[in-house]
Amino acid sequence: MSIYYQDENVLLLHGDGIRDEPGGGADAHREWLNADVLVTDPPYGISYNSGSRRENLAASILGDETTEMRELALNLWDERPALVFGTWRIPRPFDTRALLVWDTKGALGMGDLSIPWKPSHQEVYVLGQGFAGKRTTDVLTYAPVQSMSRGGRVHPHQKPIPLMRDLIAKCPPGVIADPFAGSGSTLVAAKLLGRKAVGVELDEAYCELIAKRLDQGVLDLGGIA
Repeated sequence: MSIYYQDENVLLLHGDGIRDEPGGGADAHREWLNADVLVTDPPYGISYNSGSRRENLAASILGDETTEMRELALNLWDERPALVFGTWRIPRPFDTRALLVWDTKGALGMGDLSIPWKPSHQEVYVLGQGFAGKRTTDVLTYAPVQSMSRGGRVHPHQKPIPLMRDLIAKCPPGVIADPFAGSGSTLVAAKLLGRKAVGVELDEAYCELIAKRLDQGVLDLGGIA
C-alpha cells in the first residue's frame, strides 16, 4: 500500500484495501477503515464483460466473478453508514435498510435480448444510520457516463459526478471512504462538496486517471464526469 495522490481533501492509496498485502498486515486496511462513511461500487459477482468498441475501456472488472470482495469490505466496515452499488441479479447485502434505484434514462446496455425490455437502472443499498437532508424520492434519475461519447467513460462502471455528489450530500458528517475507487467519481464528488475522502485502487492505471481528475478540481462538474 502506498500513497499515490494527496491534497487537502483527498488521499488516494495504490494497493489492495481489502486483503492483506505481503508484509502489509492490518496496515493495508487502516486508512479507509478510519473513515466515517462508506460510498463505493464494489465488484459484486456479475462477471461483467463489455462489448464496447473503445480500446481504452476495459472489458472486465477484476474480482467480479463472485461477491467475495463486496462481502469482505462490508465485514471490515461492520455496521457503520454505507451506500453500496449493486444489482437485482445478486443478493443484497445483509442489513440493507433501504433500496435506492438509479434510473439511467434508458441507457445501460442491451441486457437479455430474448425479452422486450432493456435494463435502465442500478441499485444502491443504504446501510447504517445518520443519513439526512431533504426528503426526496428513492428513484434517482441521472444520465450515465456514455462509453462512446467525446470524453466518455474510462472505467466500465464509472458513475456520473452529479449522482455521486447528491448521494454524498445526504451522508453523515465525516470522511468518505471508497476502497474500490475505480475512476474516482466518489473522490471527485466528495472534493467538490468540500468533504474529506480516502480511496484505494489496485490498478495503477486507474490511480493515474483519478489523480488527473482530482487535479481538475471544480472543473469536473458536468454529467460526463
